[in-house]
Amino acid sequence: MYIVKALEGCTKVLSVGCGPAIIEKGLLEHGFKVTGLDVSEEAIEGVPDTMRTVIGTAENMEFEDASFDAAIFVASLQFIEDYRSAIAEAARVLRPSGKIVVMLLNPESAYFKENTKAPDSYMSKIKHRDLAQLKKVMKEYYSVQTEYYLGIKGKEIFPSSDPAVASLYIINGIKG
Repeated sequence: MYIVKALEGCTKVLSVGCGPAIIEKGLLEHGFKVTGLDVSEEAIEGVPDTMRTVIGTAENMEFEDASFDAAIFVASLQFIEDYRSAIAEAARVLRPSGKIVVMLLNPESAYFKENTKAPDSYMSKIKHRDLAQLKKVMKEYYSVQTEYYLGIKGKEIFPSSDPAVASLYIINGIKG
């Protein structure tokens, strides 16, 4: 699992916009202590009992400074109204040299373009499509590396780093 490797050396992980915690369930199975943050109580109804959940906003997290080894945004940052505050808050709650993994939907991918056509698609509700701007804001708090990842065509999932094909743009960072 990509995210397990990216979080190597971390124990306490904050998942911002965790929703039903599909990815987070896998992290729990790998021994991570995961706290899920989401604005919607309904979204976290299916979260495992072994995962701590908090109802709240990404822009104003109610956690102590330096509470986590890592923070993840799995296809959530682009839906947060004030993404700048969310990025700053993640930096605040991370310990020094803490890791952040931000998985963004890639608006240039065929997968994204196809899925935004449907009016009921959650992808059509995306607020921020400018990946370069998101990266620029991330660089204010973190040293970052980026990559395009994961091609999806129909039910087929395959490796891809081609921006026209990869469904995700991932920003990995270390708190500066």
